[in-house]
Order: sequence, then C-alpha cells, then structure tokens
Amino acid sequence: MSVEDGSGESEPRHYCQLNPTVPVLRRYFSGEDTRPDFRLSRASIQLLLQTTGSHRHHGWGAELETLVLLFWLASGASYRVVARVFDMPLSTVHRIVHRAMDDVMAVRCLFIHLPRTLEEVGALGEGFAHLAGHQVFSKAAGAIDGSHIRVQCPGAADGQDYKNRKLFSSVVLQAVCDHTGRFLDIFVGCPGSVHDSRILKNSPISVKRSYPPPGYFILADGGYPCQTEPVALITPYKQPVRGVAEQRFNAHHSRGRIIIERAFGMMKSRFRCIFQDTLEVHVDSASKVISVCAVLHNICLRVGDIEQVEVHPPRDNVGGGADEDTPSGREWREALTNALNPLLQLPVDHDYILPG
Repeated sequence: MSVEDGSGESEPRHYCQLNPTVPVLRRYFSGEDTRPDFRLSRASIQLLLQTTGSHRHHGWGAELETLVLLFWLASGASYRVVARVFDMPLSTVHRIVHRAMDDVMAVRCLFIHLPRTLEEVGALGEGFAHLAGHQVFSKAAGAIDGSHIRVQCPGAADGQDYKNRKLFSSVVLQAVCDHTGRFLDIFVGCPGSVHDSRILKNSPISVKRSYPPPGYFILADGGYPCQTEPVALITPYKQPVRGVAEQRFNAHHSRGRIIIERAFGMMKSRFRCIFQDTLEVHVDSASKVISVCAVLHNICLRVGDIEQVEVHPPRDNVGGGADEDTPSGREWREALTNALNPLLQLPVDHDYILPG
C-alpha cells in the first residue's frame, strides 16, 4: 500500500505505520524497553534486522515480520493469540512466523560457527583457563553437552523413540559453546531416547572430524567417553575418585564445563515460554524453532544483551550408555592431572623432613 506525499509521489506505507493503535507496536515505536514484549533488547533487534535484510519491502515488511516472530517466541502463545495481539489474520501470522524463521536460519552461519583461525582457538583456550582457574585448561576449545527440549509426542509409531529417561517426549539439542556461552556448533533433532554419546557420533562435528584442532580438546561430562578421536573430549573422573589429585582435577574441570549449562540456561530463560512448556509445533518444526532461538541467543551475546541466570555446579554425569574411555583419552587426562597437581606426584619413598 502507498500514499501520496507532498510532492505527489507515492511512498510505501507498512502496517506498522498504518496501525499504531496496536499496543505492542505503539510501545515498540515509542522507544520503550522492548524486553517485556520481545525478550530482546532494542540493540539485539536492530542487529537481527540488519542481517536478515531490513531493506526487504515485500509482504508486511521485514520489521513487522521480525516483531511477530519475536513476540511468538517470547510469549509462547498460539498463532490465534498472536493474531489478536497484532490484529492480523490467523493464516497470515502462521505464514509470517515460518517465513521469518527461514530468514533467521538463512543467516545462522554468521552467528553460529566454529573458530576460523588458530588465534581464535587460542583465545578460547585462555578464556577456559580463566574459567577453570588453571592454565592446564588453556587447550580447552569448547564445552559440549546435550539438552532435552519438550515436544508433543509425534504419534504411536515413533512415540517411544522420543521418550527420554525422565519419561517425557523430547528432542535433543547438542551444543558446543565458548567461554562466554556463545554457541559454536549445534546439532538438534535427535529423539530423546538417544544417548548423548551416540548423538555425538552422528553429528557433523564428529563425522567431519573438523574440530577441535590437534592439541586441543573439548570439555564434556561423564556421559561422554574420554577420547582423542574422532573428537578430542576430556571428561571428569568418574565417582568415586581415588585421591586428592583426581578430586582437584574434577573441581577445575567442573568450573570450566559449567559454561555450557549457563548457555542453555540463558537461552531457556530468555524464551522460557517456549522451553519451559511443551513446544506446540510439529516435531519436524521443533528443530527449526530451537535453532532460531540459538541464533538469537548468540545475537544477544554479541551486543551485550545478557540474561542473568543462576546455574548450580554440574554433577558428573555417569549415566549408562556412554562408551568406555579410550586409552589415549585416559592418558591425556592423566597428563593434565599431573600438570595440575605437580606437588602430589613426588616420589613417596623420599624423606622430605629435614634433619634436626
């Protein structure tokens, strides 16, 4: 739709300008805080618009379509409720949400990607050394874990495949994050009954053997095997630990690994209406919704839009289903433990008491 300006020429007029009486849009365009309605700061929304193509003028306009998507994610409301809020047809809201999600997915690689240079990997290592509290972890290039996202049971045929060990239907989001909580790699969509170690085996990061570079490792919990190939993972010692050295290693390991729990917590807190209840979309669409939220999480971190969450130190996951640690993985972990506890490795047959 267009209107005539003073010079007789027509200029585009979007719904946002034509219908300012919609409360959620009035608050947005009046400069109020955008977090209550959209869960993103204004800076985060602007970065999203810049990268998804704010120049696009077809349809309802990129800005409005982005706001509809963000409101849908922030509120967890049905398409019908969102249609009433924006005073739009129900079918239009459905179409806008999925089109806007496709726009976000198209730029996913701009925000979720592995380090591209060894300098970037080295910076990650220094970040993890700071988190863990010891330089032994300066070769950590990420932290990995899986998170179960509730979904509707897909049906009798595949329903049991999606039942996880807590007996609710879910899909698993496997993610690797850096020391700030930014997602470096995600793999989403496996049924909830599949164990974390098997998901890792089938994920691109394992199949392609592309990360981490030689000499570096990823921090993982005890649900994964301690290994060097195809993905180098260092896990904590399984309970009960055999001495002070192993206990100290586990404590530092936990301080570094907790960042992946914090990353999941930040994303779920920001979009709590989506993640605290069952995703009311088809299981095939659930993976796209989760991926979009991961992209938005990274966008927020880039502009300093941080969601404060409280995360308790993770317990060592020793649940069944994990493969056995490999000899090379155990040797690497032992070397790290020795470097972390040099004074505990002194020969036991030496007399360290000075004569009187």
